Amino acid sequence: MRAAPMPETETTEGLEFEEIFKAHSRFVYRTAYAVTGRHEDAEDVLQTIFMRLAKREVTWDVFKNPKPYLHRAAVNVSLNVIRSRQREALLHDAVRLEPPPRPVATEDEELCGRLREAIAELKPQAAEILLLRYVHNHSDAEIAQMLGVSRGAIALKLFRLRARLKKYLRARMGDPS
Repeated sequence: MRAAPMPETETTEGLEFEEIFKAHSRFVYRTAYAVTGRHEDAEDVLQTIFMRLAKREVTWDVFKNPKPYLHRAAVNVSLNVIRSRQREALLHDAVRLEPPPRPVATEDEELCGRLREAIAELKPQAAEILLLRYVHNHSDAEIAQMLGVSRGAIALKLFRLRARLKKYLRARMGDPS
């Protein structure tokens, strides 16, 4: 017995969206969490990106190859969340007369926080390259193919980004070298 054909009025747009969500939502969440460091923020980023897709606020060609778009969107929205959080903290600090006691953070937590701050200072494409390499474990060649550049360009960019992050972290952690 054959399945009944779909009625003419129904489209596969909903199916495409659902398939994209099922296939890529964990990827978007992991990317957002790697940038923001907070589950709540990662969930907000995930929701924001897929709401844009559901509302069709993106071009149709995104549905043909969604992973590069979703990764770039996750990085950009996550960086916006971090920047917003930093602005909010500055506003709250300006209003306070007495600074609140700082919770004691372990060295690892402090280092991760500083690293997130450093990544937030980078341009979105630089942050995207770092996340593809160190969070999603893509090779230089895979990243080069995704971004349409040479493997050598990615290797050089990663070398420079690591040096830049080391310099930033040393300055923030009080290491004069």
